[in-house]
Amino acid sequence: MSIRKNRTLKSLGITASCIGLLLLSACGGGSGVKTYNVSASAGAGGGISPSSTTVDSGGTTQFTVTPQNGYAISSVTGCGGSLSGSTYTTGTITANCTVTAGFVLQYTVTAIAGTGGTISPSSAAVDAGGTSTFTVTPNSGYAINSVTGCGGSLSGSTYTTGTITANCTVTASFVAAWTWAGGSDKAGAPGTYGTQGVAAAANTPGARHSSATWKDASGNLWLFGGWGRDATDTEGDLNDLWEYSVTSGQWTWVGGSNAINQIGVYGTQGVPAASNIPGARHGVLTWTDASGNVWLFGGWGVDSTGTQNSLNDLWKYSPAGAEWTWMSGSDTANAPGVYGTRGVPAASNVPGSRQGAVTWIDASGNLWFFGGESGYAVGQFSFWNDLWEYSPASGEWTWVGGANTADQKGVYGTQGVAATTNVPGARTFATFWTDANGNVWLFGGYGYDSAGTQGELNDLWEYSPASGEWTWVGGSDIANQKGVYGTQGVTAASNIPGAREDAVAWTDASDNVWLFGGGRSTDGADFSDLWEYSPTSGEWTWIGGPNTPNAIGVYGAQGVAAASNLPGARVSPDAWIGANGNLWLFGGWGYDSMGTWNDLNDLWKHPIQ
Repeated sequence: MSIRKNRTLKSLGITASCIGLLLLSACGGGSGVKTYNVSASAGAGGGISPSSTTVDSGGTTQFTVTPQNGYAISSVTGCGGSLSGSTYTTGTITANCTVTAGFVLQYTVTAIAGTGGTISPSSAAVDAGGTSTFTVTPNSGYAINSVTGCGGSLSGSTYTTGTITANCTVTASFVAAWTWAGGSDKAGAPGTYGTQGVAAAANTPGARHSSATWKDASGNLWLFGGWGRDATDTEGDLNDLWEYSVTSGQWTWVGGSNAINQIGVYGTQGVPAASNIPGARHGVLTWTDASGNVWLFGGWGVDSTGTQNSLNDLWKYSPAGAEWTWMSGSDTANAPGVYGTRGVPAASNVPGSRQGAVTWIDASGNLWFFGGESGYAVGQFSFWNDLWEYSPASGEWTWVGGANTADQKGVYGTQGVAATTNVPGARTFATFWTDANGNVWLFGGYGYDSAGTQGELNDLWEYSPASGEWTWVGGSDIANQKGVYGTQGVTAASNIPGAREDAVAWTDASDNVWLFGGGRSTDGADFSDLWEYSPTSGEWTWIGGPNTPNAIGVYGAQGVAAASNLPGARVSPDAWIGANGNLWLFGGWGYDSMGTWNDLNDLWKHPIQ
């Protein structure tokens, strides 16, 4: 460099080293970092923020993606990033780039389950054009009735919607269903007794009908006697005592004989003994008192001498002591009644021999029964409409009402109006229940109508213990009426079950009445229809089962409830109301899975709705 140029730089205050630094800076060198622009773009239905940002080379950045109400994030792409929740984090930035957020319209599918089951999930958010699945689960004793809504279809327990284009609702409904719980699906099965006192899965009472039944404090079901099959498959009257554990599903032969037509061992009246046992019988009157003791009266069976006919002996069974006590009545068959004065208890009073009466126990623990039949001569039966009350405290019977002579016609009065002169006609094997107010209801049976004609009945009566009056509530005052079914599931004032005897009835939590089966001895028609009666509206609803007689049993898989399951048409089955909210039904005279008619020993359960 010339001396002149150097002097000029010095005069400007710039050294050589400084010149080097200036040159580097001008060329982008030194400590400077390059930056890039990352922009954000959102489609319809939402936003992304920030809209853009500057990122150093090699760095990353984040964006918040927010769908509008009714939309969902469908995708976020660009800048090599990934989405977590609503936050999009870019990859390493090495150039200008763009993040793009897309959104999709979303709908809510709501699920609703009726009584008897569940559906899950309770709701689902579904993208427009997508589908969703729901799991439908019936409660024990129920089956899926229908699942509808959102254009879907059911496969097993899974409901898959159609293509979702709007908010919609999936609705699952369930139906109380029969479950075949045990016993044979073939008629005429003998008993398998096993070892007395020992429960076993193989044990089962033989096929039978018209037994005595009760439930103990532990919820176990008890059965005594009936007409049916013993251990050797011989048919006759029985006096075996059985206990069924709802928990284990096993029967125990507790006492009595495993052979038919055994005579009664009465012992001393009023004195319990391990050797005492009522003779074999069916059509027995039964009560259970507040202490858990069981009371039996009469039935058709075998007395102390081996004579087989109608009985009027009264027995008490103590589950605690496992002993029977003969309390009153005769130890010989065909004993006539001693009525005394109506309304006046007396030690000498006693109802005459009979079977098939209706029974109830009042709030004071007194035992009541109405009607029934007696067979004082072979092949010749008498029917009764007398009303009796027994006081366990005094040990005395009172003739409360009705006639003290047989075969009386009904006095119906005006429908819906109680009157002291009203009284149902003499009858046997009527169906009965008590309501929440302690009133007694009576339906049908075989007996006498208002004209004195003998036949099957379908009249409905209510008895008020408080007033001592009967009210003809509904049905016909003329015998042998056919049923009016109407439309299944639809209540109507014109609906009415047809005339029948020996059906089963129970009440639900709303005090509505349910009625199953029964039959007509006049033409051999047996039923498996299910009805509901509302005392509030006074109307019947045909719930299920066929509206034609003599249907065969549809058993399905043992232990599995199914809407298609159906006990075969039957008369005189044995029944209990279980502590777990089920009706239990055992045997009866009816139709098995093959259409054979005979005594049955199948065990069924059905939820009390």
